[in-house]
Amino acid sequence: MTQAATFAETFKRDWTAQPRADILAGIVVALALIPEAIGFALIAGVDPSVGLYASVVIAMVIALTGGRPGMISAATAAVAVVVIPLVRDHGVEYLFAATILMGIFQGIAAVLRLDLLMQFVSRSVITGFVNALAILIFMAQIPQLNPWEDGVTWYTYAMVAIGLGIIYLLPRLTKAVPSPLVAIVLLTAAAVFWGLPVNNVAGEGELPDGLPFFAIPDVPFTLETLKIIAPYSLTMAAVGLLESLLTAQIVDDMTHTDSNKQRESGGQGVANIAAAFFGGMGGCAMIGQSVINVASGGRGRLSTFTAGAFLLFLLTVLGPYVGQVPMPALVAVMIMVSIGTFSWNSIPNLRRHPPSSSVVMVATVVVVVWTHDLALGVLVGVLLSGIFFAGKVRNMFTVERIRRPHSAVYVVTGEIFFASGDKFMKMLGPESKYEDAAHNVVIDVSKAHFWDISAIGALEKVVDRMRRNGRHTRIVGLNQASADLFDKFALEDRTGLETGLAPH
Repeated sequence: MTQAATFAETFKRDWTAQPRADILAGIVVALALIPEAIGFALIAGVDPSVGLYASVVIAMVIALTGGRPGMISAATAAVAVVVIPLVRDHGVEYLFAATILMGIFQGIAAVLRLDLLMQFVSRSVITGFVNALAILIFMAQIPQLNPWEDGVTWYTYAMVAIGLGIIYLLPRLTKAVPSPLVAIVLLTAAAVFWGLPVNNVAGEGELPDGLPFFAIPDVPFTLETLKIIAPYSLTMAAVGLLESLLTAQIVDDMTHTDSNKQRESGGQGVANIAAAFFGGMGGCAMIGQSVINVASGGRGRLSTFTAGAFLLFLLTVLGPYVGQVPMPALVAVMIMVSIGTFSWNSIPNLRRHPPSSSVVMVATVVVVVWTHDLALGVLVGVLLSGIFFAGKVRNMFTVERIRRPHSAVYVVTGEIFFASGDKFMKMLGPESKYEDAAHNVVIDVSKAHFWDISAIGALEKVVDRMRRNGRHTRIVGLNQASADLFDKFALEDRTGLETGLAPH
């Protein structure tokens, strides 16, 4: 297939395969983006327009540059919480500069293939991440359901219940139009027609009434500025990539398709740089809106682009009408997202899966929900996964002692690394503890592999102990990789120590 034919096939799959479904899904997502973008901007301490413009630009740019079609990226809380001190101490212009540097860092990460680090995130961590996000999405709706909050009446609960009924029952009759969109339109019409006393989008913050414009951040281009923004930019880049790559994996699973994680990393960088030049804050992939998009039928890049473009249309042309959208309608959509995001199978799997996997999943959920820090929760999960894995692998080797006429041979089979070093030393001698102790000792490692300097150190200690115990000791069977480690990191003083290489 020629390059032109490949491009045409890819373009058709990503942009024109199902335009109607993608456009309708994008419209639903655009409506759901508004209150969250406003909320995230307020969290960061900036004007609502900074969050809204960021969502517009990031969604439209990532549709072109990203590696996961159908995934929604926009302004997010994960990035907003990082920049609170920066905005408070230095102002919004430094936020724009930090966002540009954030995008540059993400581009560098794409070149260095840091996306490959996702291979070390276990399925248990991903499940915990998903469940924690589902809980956080639901918790974020509680203020809109709190009876002690202004504007929360019995009408609120009735509209949420009706909205959920439409969302879940309408697909049984027809799937021609996404049920969340129908719920938003009908509940908005009812709230406006009857003047129902419920909170609406306009009450969340002032909507911008103009187009975003290109501007270079008004900061001094000095080393001092770089010192101020670099720590924030690095943290924003890391958190944004982590959430984006995890969300991409989740959308991969939901759609049973693969994505280009390296392209997604670079695309996030380009999108954030563009957002900053148009007066927006940093952002990344959004699991909630991505689930809304997929659940509404969105699969291609067109759905993501439509979300950004229609959001811009809403803000600049239909602003007064958008402000009348009742919050209960959006709460119903987000509750649907929370229910659909949570991995309900993970609850019975707590008993069926190995205890270590269940502990990792639960720990990830608890840390994320407790701290509202996605990166910290994933880090804890990855560390626990590594510890449990090391604990399993440390037992994946055996030592067999074979007595021969003139020597004792210790046959080592398996993997030796930092976690198994102590056990390795305990299982090899000392030779003098045996009644048939031999003067000559052969340590046969032809069926073993030494992975690190800790393993090489353990081997050296075994040989040294044998030697001090009066045994003539020889190592045979080191494979080439293990031998290279031994030659490079073993102690220089090898008096009385012989090594013999044998084929692995």
